Amino acid sequence: MSSTLGNTIDFDSARLKLGLPSAVHRVAAPRPRITDLPALQQRLAQMLQTSLELDRVLSMFFAQLAEHMALDELRFTHAAHNILLQNGKAATHRCNYRITHAGEYLGDIQFSRSKRFDGAELAQIESLMGILLYPLRNALLYHQAMQRALSDSLTGAGNRFALRHAMEREIPAAAGHARPLAMIIMDIDHFKAINDRYGHAGGDLALKAVVECMHGCLRSVDNLFRFGGEEFLVILGDTDCSAAAQVAERIRLAIEAMHFEIKDERLRMTISAGVAMLRENESGEALLDRCDQQLYRAKQNGRNCVVCC
Repeated sequence: MSSTLGNTIDFDSARLKLGLPSAVHRVAAPRPRITDLPALQQRLAQMLQTSLELDRVLSMFFAQLAEHMALDELRFTHAAHNILLQNGKAATHRCNYRITHAGEYLGDIQFSRSKRFDGAELAQIESLMGILLYPLRNALLYHQAMQRALSDSLTGAGNRFALRHAMEREIPAAAGHARPLAMIIMDIDHFKAINDRYGHAGGDLALKAVVECMHGCLRSVDNLFRFGGEEFLVILGDTDCSAAAQVAERIRLAIEAMHFEIKDERLRMTISAGVAMLRENESGEALLDRCDQQLYRAKQNGRNCVVCC
């Protein structure tokens, strides 16, 4: 039988509000697993200051707690920033914490393991989360700054700088593990006519609507980038050319069916798309060039279609 304990940690007032079953308070707490809590607090305080990467900070925190408290999972979520990070594998019994500081919401953390949490263990977890507070806040600020630096300011898609970093990361990883990787380049058909008719403000609204539609057709792990004015690029890991072509076709159909209006006028938009799959010993630039050639073929074929090599 599973159990879930709900907790809110408000570091502003240093008060802990626990939503624990009353039975927890009636049972005498066994001796805590952590025999030297101050030493662990000091070690964590030093360790967590060594990185501003959110996943790294949470990974280090989880590793220490897992060692001392037999945790199976730490899950961190921050819906406003679309963050979901998981260390380990979910187990039966869980305790959840919603963390705020200075009126600022910092996220939700869930711990889980196969054995129930007792009161003494929860008290130790809460004490250690006080050590996590400032490294977590700093990591979130760094994450937000990086997201702004790597995002297109209009559409929220990744920018060319983010694309370069993603290619430098994803292509060697796919080649090194012999996993398929595919790329899609898409262009909004006759976009200049939209700008000419509705102005750049109308064109901007159209771009944002297209990106939102594209995101709705992609997995959370897929990378979408604004490659040019009205050109967009997607990197699909663990995806062969046939599957990537299906994704591109799904996007094409969704945009063609999209209900979008400017100045009370229905605007029908379509895209052309080129698809290519990474070949053995191929560079990122070569893959990009082949994919762009397929986009050119799609335009030559009359637009509003997908061409895959």
